Amino acid sequence: MDTGLLIFVSGPSGVGKSTVCRRLAVELPAEFAVSATTRAGKPQDAFGKKYQFVEEPEFRRLLENGAFLEYAYVFGNWYGTLKKPVEDGLAAGKIILLEIDVQGAMQVHKLFPRAMGVFILPPCEEDLLSRLRSRGRDDEATIMRRFAEAQQEIRTAKASEIYDLMVVNEDNGVDKTVETIRKAIGKFKDDPTLF
Repeated sequence: MDTGLLIFVSGPSGVGKSTVCRRLAVELPAEFAVSATTRAGKPQDAFGKKYQFVEEPEFRRLLENGAFLEYAYVFGNWYGTLKKPVEDGLAAGKIILLEIDVQGAMQVHKLFPRAMGVFILPPCEEDLLSRLRSRGRDDEATIMRRFAEAQQEIRTAKASEIYDLMVVNEDNGVDKTVETIRKAIGKFKDDPTLF
């Protein structure tokens, strides 16, 4: 069967990457890579992305056994993309989506240099700060920490040269963002050397 396509999608907290990825999963169609994490589950985890919620000793066992494509410690929790489901999906010709941070994307890009990288940007820094506040999930200190980390993540992503597409997700612009990414994926699949 045809070789599948691995797409890693990154962007700072509050930029809308989860919403965009859920739409891409339906419209392409694509499957989410399976992630193991030590964080507690959230209600929105039921909508598409695949998680295995594990305790830290289990995560460390998986890590020691080489079970991850990438892993990172983010906001006090471990996250890792399980290798076998990704390899199996690609071998079956599927499109596999990874929603990961820049640190993880760099690890994946080393293993899969022909994977497509997408980075989602906010329209401006003020808009990102507003989005972080409007989610109502965090106190002001946490929001400011996430905002500072987002600024650094954007700088790192721009300097990394691992992203084939950087797209701005405007307010109420998810449809346009998804369409831009879909078109880029089509071109990438036809000729990955264009990117």
